[in-house]
Amino acid sequence: MPHVSAWTLLTLLIAAVVALPVLTILAHVFMPTGGVWQHLASTVLPRYLTNTLILVLCVGLGTAIIGTGTAWLVVMCRFPGRRIFEWALLLPLAVPTYVIAYAYTDFLQYAGPLQSWLRELFDWGRGDYYFPNIRSLGGAATLITLVLYPYVYMLARAAFLEQSVCVLDVGRTLGRGPWRLFSGIAVPLARPAIVGGVSLALMETLNEFGAVQFFGVDTFTTGIYRTWFGLGEPVAAAQLAACLLLFVMTFVLLERWSRGKRQYFHTSSRYQQLPEYRLGGLRSLGAFLACAVPVLVGFLIPSLLLLEMAVSQGDALFGRRFIGFARNSLILATLAALMAVILAVVLSYGARLSRTPLTRTATRIASLGYAIPGSVVAVGILIPFAWLDNRLNEFLYAHYGTIAGLIFSGSAFILVYAYVVRFLAVSFNTIEASLGKVTPSMDAASRTLGQTAGGTLRRVHTPLMRGSLLAAGILVFVDVMKELPATIILRPFNFDTLAVRAYNLASDERLAEASTASLAIVVVGIIPVILLSLAMRRSRPGSVVGKDEDL
Repeated sequence: MPHVSAWTLLTLLIAAVVALPVLTILAHVFMPTGGVWQHLASTVLPRYLTNTLILVLCVGLGTAIIGTGTAWLVVMCRFPGRRIFEWALLLPLAVPTYVIAYAYTDFLQYAGPLQSWLRELFDWGRGDYYFPNIRSLGGAATLITLVLYPYVYMLARAAFLEQSVCVLDVGRTLGRGPWRLFSGIAVPLARPAIVGGVSLALMETLNEFGAVQFFGVDTFTTGIYRTWFGLGEPVAAAQLAACLLLFVMTFVLLERWSRGKRQYFHTSSRYQQLPEYRLGGLRSLGAFLACAVPVLVGFLIPSLLLLEMAVSQGDALFGRRFIGFARNSLILATLAALMAVILAVVLSYGARLSRTPLTRTATRIASLGYAIPGSVVAVGILIPFAWLDNRLNEFLYAHYGTIAGLIFSGSAFILVYAYVVRFLAVSFNTIEASLGKVTPSMDAASRTLGQTAGGTLRRVHTPLMRGSLLAAGILVFVDVMKELPATIILRPFNFDTLAVRAYNLASDERLAEASTASLAIVVVGIIPVILLSLAMRRSRPGSVVGKDEDL
């Protein structure tokens, strides 16, 4: 039997723990449900399927257009405000989708300030005018698009920054203008990044719970929650989760299949400053508006609305109890971030030491969590831990005449576990990329000096990866602060976070009170978004930062 190192065993163990929710869901696919599944399939399942498909198609198309277009403008064109838009276009990432839904609902509803002002200005009454209903499938698709387009913008911008000047110069010598360079050369070369960004946006769309629930749009995520807590049918909820998981896997496989065997390489290791098109007149105004509108509608307006509501009314429990909500969120986010970073370091270093197919498969399994919606992860975790609690209590009652209660499924432990399963991929991808830049000769030198594998990681790699470790921790921290579906399902009794507090108040139509918790989540998310933008700006080799910049 071949020798298996401790790092390889750790990698396999982490992969097995992360895969537990998915295996649980798959194990319930063919279990009997006593006719509940047949009832769901004949009544609500077609609506779940239709709404989810429409939502995915609209968000995918919208994020691709906005993200790719704005990325090309800020990278290749010169117009007023370009440097500001480079980082401002990422700001909607700091706003959870359910938060922007609460803000715009209060602003755009019939009794809201906008329609009230219009009726007063034009002396209109009910039925005298048409105003689109924000609480609809179209409204949900629009708001989700405005929040998630930065995923495409971020990756497309990075791809455009890394493109070779030689290829663009060849296109220009062949008489291609800016539009034909963009559509015929730049976009096809950046296709993997654009598709990757759209895939991330679609994963988040399938995971969305707060906004679609608040808008009354039935999707698979809301159906899972309703089936579990409304009907009390965990097996049927698990089967709905399996359908959603099938959705996710289909998107992943379609993306891989669409690439085929095509690969994308840079043919030159020399980088020059990218050519830029100076825009003037109407073109400059058009570029400015194309970048300003997503920032204005996706971040600035909802943030100002939340600020106004928080200052004028705000949460009635702002004070000691609100501090408790914030403390719960901060503790959970900190613990999950630390665990995710530690496990990601073990995984990436284990894959570096052992490049066998088994290790590669294990790391891929461990990094699948981000592709799995929070509601699916929650159902997959709650079923085995609830079973474990029941067996433990039966044993204690039979032998000692006592009951311990919900030790596992009723504690914050499974919340942290769910967050780690869900967001491990975020930290793993960041740390793996950083570790890959460390030359193997440094490992060899360290080992010849008597260091073990663990000593090499601690003394050599960790100091070199300090920035990436911090970035990975911050990204997981912000994601956990915003996470709602898993938190709603798995939270212990009387244990609320900022996200849950905002959701509960908004569900009771107390939008002004929900603004305080919502605004706190937005403020926490702004700092890492700005740091991310600064890192991207310096990402192109040979770039000259600060040279002849537009304000």
